[in-house]
Amino acid sequence: MHSHLPGPGRRTPVSTYRLQLGPDLTFADAEKALPYLDTLGITDLYLSPVLQAAPGSTHGYDVVDHTRISDVMGGREGLERLAAAAHARGMGVVVDVVPNHMAVPTPAWRNRALWSVLKHGHESPYATWFDGGLAEGEGLLMPVLGARIGTVLAAGELVLDHVVVPGDDGDGPGDGEPQPVLRYYDHLFPVRPETEDLPLAELVGRQHYRLAYWRVADEELNYRRFFDVGTLAGIRVEDADVFDATHALLFELFDAGVIDGFRIDHPDGLADPRGYLRRLHEATGRAWVVAEKILEEGEALPDDWPVAGTTGYDTAWRLHALQVDPDGAAPLAALTQELTGEQTSLDDVIEQAKRQIVETSLYAEIHLLTTMVADICREDVRLRDHTFRSLQDCVVELVVAFGRYRAYVVPGEAAPPEAERVVREAADVARSRLDPDRHDTLDLVVDLVLGREAGSAGRRDEERRAELVVRFPQVCGAVMAKGVEDTAYYRWTHLVSLCEVGGAPSLFGVGPDELHEHARHLAESWPATMTAGSTHDSKRGEDVRSRIGAVASHPDAWVALVRRLREATSDARPADLDGRTENLLWQTLAGTWTPDGPIEAERLAAYLVKASREQKAWTTWITPDLAREEGLVEYATSLLNHPEVVAALSEWVERVTPTVRRSVLTTKLLQLTVPGVADIYQGTEVTGTSLVDPDNRRPVDMEGLAAVLGSLDAGRTPSGLAEEKLVLTAAALRVRRAHPGAFVGEDAGYEPLPVTTGRAVGFVRLDAAGPRVAVVATRLGEASGLGEASVVLPELDSAEGWRSVLTGSFFAGGAVRLGELLGSWPVALLVAESA
Repeated sequence: MHSHLPGPGRRTPVSTYRLQLGPDLTFADAEKALPYLDTLGITDLYLSPVLQAAPGSTHGYDVVDHTRISDVMGGREGLERLAAAAHARGMGVVVDVVPNHMAVPTPAWRNRALWSVLKHGHESPYATWFDGGLAEGEGLLMPVLGARIGTVLAAGELVLDHVVVPGDDGDGPGDGEPQPVLRYYDHLFPVRPETEDLPLAELVGRQHYRLAYWRVADEELNYRRFFDVGTLAGIRVEDADVFDATHALLFELFDAGVIDGFRIDHPDGLADPRGYLRRLHEATGRAWVVAEKILEEGEALPDDWPVAGTTGYDTAWRLHALQVDPDGAAPLAALTQELTGEQTSLDDVIEQAKRQIVETSLYAEIHLLTTMVADICREDVRLRDHTFRSLQDCVVELVVAFGRYRAYVVPGEAAPPEAERVVREAADVARSRLDPDRHDTLDLVVDLVLGREAGSAGRRDEERRAELVVRFPQVCGAVMAKGVEDTAYYRWTHLVSLCEVGGAPSLFGVGPDELHEHARHLAESWPATMTAGSTHDSKRGEDVRSRIGAVASHPDAWVALVRRLREATSDARPADLDGRTENLLWQTLAGTWTPDGPIEAERLAAYLVKASREQKAWTTWITPDLAREEGLVEYATSLLNHPEVVAALSEWVERVTPTVRRSVLTTKLLQLTVPGVADIYQGTEVTGTSLVDPDNRRPVDMEGLAAVLGSLDAGRTPSGLAEEKLVLTAAALRVRRAHPGAFVGEDAGYEPLPVTTGRAVGFVRLDAAGPRVAVVATRLGEASGLGEASVVLPELDSAEGWRSVLTGSFFAGGAVRLGELLGSWPVALLVAESA
């Protein structure tokens, strides 16, 4: 059996449908949607995290209790009912798992493990759960105060109170009786036993935690967090006891047949991703597991990870780039320079953004790494002359130069060649940016992060050195996420649809050969990986990307349009409008303006404020420039009703409709038929205008979609692109379900088809019996002349041929003209069957 396929008796999904559960979409709501999803052709539900999350959570990644299923979603009983109903239809259940962190909720007692640690310190049964804090003797930093601690105490804002804490397992009064707490507005913190009667200032200083001004977090935070989110504390899932405790309920539900597979959130945050995945692999008997690993261009998923693959970002960006015309690169670059007044490269933008992050929101993490290295040097006489400042310079430059999320090095093991290569490539870049006097220090840092012997002979496996090997890549990943995806990708506005999670914006378009190369790699090495079009983390939905991508196919018209509308609205445009933000605004309008008009003003405003703060150039989350934000929003929303803008963008929509239609339908069909398990993010079976979260978590009208699909199945001709996408999605999903062996099985194969034009791509999916499904899709440019090109379909047995699922036409093997094959569609989906 293929090493990356599930074990015997374990389910492999053929397709999944992602449901963003929460107060507005409970287990009961999901159960009501099952008939529609089954009709659509879905084989497995893919649920967002189901464990108990912090109060008011809208996403579930802020878990507070691993022993309970979310109350607001319907509890364990609701999940079991949903699973039973799904299984009765032959559908499976995949659950999103968050192993990396837990929430620091308000009030803190909602996280029982954290409350216990805050109250009892080293004596807590959960003392080993959280990374940092207790080991330094100072206790966990709790940066929740609105002012410095002295000011808060003087103002009487921090008080000793007595409250009933549900479920507290502390000493003294049991559950239901008041216990002493420190109260700061809505925040409650436990009081360390036997310190209650101390004067307040002394009491505050004697706790197992340190209450602090919120700005202290960026400089002195002493526990690992999720990126720079202080309310998500990293947990030590590499500890066997922590792993067992945080996964017991999930494994119980898996063993009981309630859950069939798992999606693992952010494995790169873990101390030992491979070790974690191996433990998961063993505990589930090789269940189907995919990991949210973000692969940079040219990076491969580590072959020694016992998973089915990734969550599909690697496929998503390639499918979009396939629809991006490289001829649009130069005109759009010129427009970007015109709007921003800048001529810079993506590499420079990324370097500046990462440097800003390590100097601000992730400074505490960089300082901690430097302190670790400095401690190692101080303890070894041969290394003492490496100063703290030189070490920090080298750590900063190495992290900033890192070209991917992390390298995979395990303490006590020799660094794999790939990890060594990646670290040394980053070191070469760092060396070019450092004073020559720092080069010896850089060499030392490289040796230490690779776990190599450095300094005195034999000193390589000490605890502090092992900890550095673990912590360095965790920080690299955080800097990459915050510096590149959450900063640089909002600043780089050449073509914003390319700036997607796990994307490669430096590649302005890819061709069919690149797609085939990627698909062959997946078919050979990761046949049951996930493919995605949109996810809950996408910066914009797949159809918004398609509409923005169409700009590259009509660059001169777009440049003229922007210039004309800028002039027409110059009176309303703020004098201090940031050029990058303006470029993002125009492209966002192109991406969300449909034949029905623009999106709602409130949605556009919320997106632009979030995007601008993520840019961290002229406004930020911490220090927002409210006046400039208001000016931006006022200008942007006025465009939605400006007569010239409305007329021009309506005309633009009409102009690019054929390009957009081709891009939307081709991207969807390819995503549903290239190697892997095809995922549908809720609602993306029809077209949409979703932007970054929380915009992409808006409710989906499943009942309405079911009615539309029913009428289309009954023979009604699709009206508009949204219904065409629904017809195509259902057709592809049903073909997958009818021929699973051609898509995800042990024998699932992929072979490119000969096509006489670069504006089309074709391939065939095979099972053990041979060719089973053929796919042909067009790309780029106008439709004129494309119909005369041809594709060569595989020859089948004399009694068989190829039936078009979309048109009903039947074709023998051999060369077929695209015009005949496609009919009125820009794509063709063909199934081998008897004539």
